Amino acid sequence: MQSPHTRLVRLPAAAPPERLDRALTAAWPDLSRSRLQALIRGGAVSVDGAPVLDPSAKAAPGAEVALAEPPPAPALPQPEAMALAIVHEDDDLIVIDKPAGLVVHPGAGNERGTLVNALIAHCGTSLSGIGGVARPGIVHRLDKDTSGLLVVAKTDRAHRGLSEQFADHGRTGPLERAYLAIAWGVPEPRRGTVATDLARSHANREKIAVVAQGRGRHAITHYGVLETFGPAGEEPLASLVRCTLETGRTHQIRVHLAHLRHPLLGDATYGAGFRTKAARLPPEAQADLAALGRQALHAALLQFGHPGSGEVMRFESDLPPDLERLRASLGPVR
Repeated sequence: MQSPHTRLVRLPAAAPPERLDRALTAAWPDLSRSRLQALIRGGAVSVDGAPVLDPSAKAAPGAEVALAEPPPAPALPQPEAMALAIVHEDDDLIVIDKPAGLVVHPGAGNERGTLVNALIAHCGTSLSGIGGVARPGIVHRLDKDTSGLLVVAKTDRAHRGLSEQFADHGRTGPLERAYLAIAWGVPEPRRGTVATDLARSHANREKIAVVAQGRGRHAITHYGVLETFGPAGEEPLASLVRCTLETGRTHQIRVHLAHLRHPLLGDATYGAGFRTKAARLPPEAQADLAALGRQALHAALLQFGHPGSGEVMRFESDLPPDLERLRASLGPVR
């Protein structure tokens, strides 16, 4: 039988004590909090050599935490053949250009028809098992209604190598992620950085909110306006914004642009207050926005070091047809 793989991490000595599952979610972002809670309850986690079975136990600053990951388990989701836009594939990984509307992995209410189901059909048993039975090979995610580039690990070695790069967020390695967003109005200044703490909203658990420093997970987004749209001599109605991530938090770009008071077109969660602005758009743009049915966000660039060869892999994806139609109908580019 294959022996477990052991991960080790030493918690920051200067940080205040926090729940063990939260501390490990920050240390190992490739593992979901629910997955870590299950591993803790199953006896796979020890702190300073002593087993800990309670995910809510406080983790002391500076403690050494060991996780004995069980051998990869067979994936429970069923294979479902569906067309995939495969940008690159080799023995270690596969890069997909995900369409909007496709959920990445099974979850409550989405047991079938996900990217994982399609990958199991395409790759068979060659997906990494580190992410757990419901998320084989999944290193990072895109929201259901965000389109664009996604890399999936086919081996455990590739999963660990890619996860390390995503945890580092490109600070010391080649990882780079850039998104194209169509936002209401024009952020000022037109090039800048948004740095806030983010946490789940107490008022609406489906939303992420900007919170006071120290109350959430730090998130950094760099942005630059590429184009503005609207008649000459008038205030621009919308803009095409390029966003790069220095961290990878849930809904990060959507929340940060809304925090600047320039939410994404089509974002019903963070831009509901801007629906009346649609009446100012040209008729064709109003129709394209109504038909969009999602936030105007696309993962356009993905770069990383190949976990096997070390080669820097760089992939780019143009705006998909629905966003390109909206962009073209918004009016003159300024």
